[in-house]
This record gives sequence, structure tokens and C-alpha cells, in this order.
Amino acid sequence: MSGAGGLIFHSDKGCQFTAVRFTQRLVDAGIAPSTGSVGDSFDNALAENLWSTLKIELIYWPARVFATRAEAEAALFRYIDGWYNPRRIQAGLRGLSPDEYERAYYDRPDGQEADIIEPELVGAR
Repeated sequence: MSGAGGLIFHSDKGCQFTAVRFTQRLVDAGIAPSTGSVGDSFDNALAENLWSTLKIELIYWPARVFATRAEAEAALFRYIDGWYNPRRIQAGLRGLSPDEYERAYYDRPDGQEADIIEPELVGAR
């Protein structure tokens, strides 16, 4: 299932996302609605982990309050493009930042397997 141009809006089953009017607006815009399964904490674990990290490192730890939406958007952009992707090392990416990991993946010779391609499952059960 996908909408126009393959657009899909994925969310949890919160009431704001399952409301008939919201769902109809998605459909009218050519966007396919999608929700996760109930009671499955692993359903959207990667995205939830990113949001948790972002909230701790950008908002809670420095106890930051943004005066405007524009200020919050600018801080989010600086965090992701200035810190998280280029410099913040990830244990699951073998100690590389997301940008370094992506470069290593695409820079490998054609057809050559490299250890760096497969991320480690850190803390997985």
C-alpha cells in the first residue's frame, strides 16, 4: 500500500493519527496511512531510539526551551546535520558516525564484501 509517489505516513495508533478526519486528509492528499502494531515495542524501535537520543541530548540534558518554532527547527537542523550524522559515533555502526558509515559502505569496491556493511546488534535480544 502506498500513496501518490509512494508516500506513506507511518505512526503509532494514537487517537490523533487514527481519527477519521486525519485519515481522510491523508487519503485526499494521496498519502497512504500506516500504523504500527499494538503492544509491539520493537515495531518502530529505530525511530523511537533516535527520538529518545535527540530529546536527551538536545532538549532535556541542557534543559532547553525554545522561544519559537523557527528556533526549535534551527536547533534540530544543527543537531542532526552538525552533530548526529557527521560526528556522533554509534556503537551499532562499529564506532563510526552515520556519515562515516555511509561513506564506507558506498566507497567499497564493486562486488567486494566488507565487514563494515553489516551493523552490529548492540543490546539485541
